[in-house]
Amino acid sequence: MQANCHRAGLGQTLAALLLAVVALLGQTSALAGAVSERVKSSASVRVCIWPDYYGISLRDPRTQQLSGIDIELSAQLARDLGVRLAYVDSSFATLIEDLASDRCDVAMFAVGITAQRQRALRFTQPYLQSDIYGVTTRNNRVVKSWDDIDKPGVQVAVQTGTFMEPVMAASLKQAKMLVIRPPQTREQELEAGRVDVFMTDYPYSRRLLDRVDWARLVAPPKPFNPIAYAYAVKPGDEEWFKQIDQFVARIKRDGRLETAAKNSGLTEIVVRN
Repeated sequence: MQANCHRAGLGQTLAALLLAVVALLGQTSALAGAVSERVKSSASVRVCIWPDYYGISLRDPRTQQLSGIDIELSAQLARDLGVRLAYVDSSFATLIEDLASDRCDVAMFAVGITAQRQRALRFTQPYLQSDIYGVTTRNNRVVKSWDDIDKPGVQVAVQTGTFMEPVMAASLKQAKMLVIRPPQTREQELEAGRVDVFMTDYPYSRRLLDRVDWARLVAPPKPFNPIAYAYAVKPGDEEWFKQIDQFVARIKRDGRLETAAKNSGLTEIVVRN
C-alpha cells in the first residue's frame, strides 16, 4: 500500500513537472518574435540612446539636434526595416532595465560588451572598439602621464554605469576613485579642480579635445583595457536579434559604417570584420 502511494505521489510529481515544462515552452514560444512582430505591426522601431555621448548620440542642448555615428546608423536601420524611427533617452546606468522593460527595442549608443551586461542582454557583432583614456587639464601638475594616475592623493573620476567604473575600481590601488552621477559631469568636476583626471573612451574624449583648449588627453603607453562596442537587445527573440546583427554585417560590407564613422571622427576605432 505504501509502495502504491509512493508511486502515485511520484506520478503526480512527474505530471506536475511535465505541465510546468509545457507551460514554460508555451510561454517561450509566445515570446519568440515578440519584438520583431511589434516593430512590424507598429511600423516603428524604438531606439535607446544616451543623448550625452559625443560622437555617438549627442543632443545639442541649445537646438535639441541629435548627432553622432549611431544617430546616422539608427536612421539607416529604420530605412532598412521600412519603419519610422523613435528615440528613447537612456544611459549606461539604466540600459538593462530600459531594454528588459520594453522601453525600447534596441540600444544603439556604442554599448561596451562586458560580462555583466552579457548576463542580461544579447549583443550583435562589434562595430567599434576603444581603450580607456584619461582626460586632464593642460595645467594639471599632478597627472602628466598615464603612470601618474594611480598614485596616492590623485582623484580619479568615472561616470556611473560606464564600463570604466568596474575596470578602474579593480585596477586603482593608490588613487581615489570618484563615481560621478547626473546631473554632475566628469568635465565639470575636472574643470572645477575637484578631480585630477577622468577616465573615458575614445569617442567621449573627443568632446573636450574638439571643443575646449584646456583639456589634455592621457593615453596608456600600451593597450590597457580595449573593449568592443555593439548594439544590444534583450534575450528571447532570435528573429529580432538576427535582424539587428545582420544590419551590422551589412553596414560593414556596403560602406555605411565607414561613412558614418568618418562623419563623426571615429574612423580610428572602427571594427571592420
